[in-house]
Amino acid sequence: MTPTTAAEAIRHHYDVGNAFYRLWLDPSLTYSCAMPAGPDDTLEAAQNRKIDYHLDAVGAARARSVLDVGCGWGAVLRRLAHGHGVGRIVGLTLSDAQAAHLLAERPPGVEVHTLDWRDYTPAEPFDGIVSIGAFEHFARPEDTPAEKIDRYREFFARARDWLTPGGTLSLQTIAYANMTPDQASAFIQQEIFPAADLPTLAEISAAAEGLLETRLVRNDRLDYAWTCQQWAHRLREHRGAATELVGPDVVARYERYLRQSALGFRMGKICLYRLVFRPYPRTYFGAGS
Repeated sequence: MTPTTAAEAIRHHYDVGNAFYRLWLDPSLTYSCAMPAGPDDTLEAAQNRKIDYHLDAVGAARARSVLDVGCGWGAVLRRLAHGHGVGRIVGLTLSDAQAAHLLAERPPGVEVHTLDWRDYTPAEPFDGIVSIGAFEHFARPEDTPAEKIDRYREFFARARDWLTPGGTLSLQTIAYANMTPDQASAFIQQEIFPAADLPTLAEISAAAEGLLETRLVRNDRLDYAWTCQQWAHRLREHRGAATELVGPDVVARYERYLRQSALGFRMGKICLYRLVFRPYPRTYFGAGS
């Protein structure tokens, strides 16, 4: 059955099995674009640098509470718990396998909820919100540009309401660049990330207008080309073990997806945005939106 909702699509991709992902991700199981210092950097160091970048952006060293929307296997949550001593740390995921992994570890001060962000209501606002690699799943392929903007705007409105007045949202997302949605790889859309569609920078900007002030935008697409190449190399090295776990078809599918993704980032067809937002004071334009 082809997944038709965000939750089904997340489980289709991420619930392949934690053991499979351990073979080719870094030890923290970080499954998003790293931040390499150079071509010879290690994957583990580059992923830690990326996590620190986002935590610095939201002021985690001074934060009392941080929310991670799309927390994956919990690398950000663990860093907050053990490296920053944040008292209230909340992670949202739609993957049962990821939630089970985190619940088994139980980092201090961490809450994990298997919930869509639309179904989550925090008891108190957060000093910081981090969302890495989840935004790509908020819209569906059949959505019109206006519908996509409405979905993104709903997220930004909630983020504004969930943040303290001086809080910060640090967002990382893949986006369309020199390519239109109808030119996207049918293989990746149907076999890897079904029921998901990428944003454009214009859609992100329109959705945030009047709600969140854009403080920083970075396009680090070559970082993601490097990351995909690292993952592909590690998966090839462990192809035998991976095949035993999930079968040859799944391994071949992931190898093809990682090759295509690396090429897309290098060619500029897709890009990787890192954006930092802060809420506008409620007296600004659009405060009632």
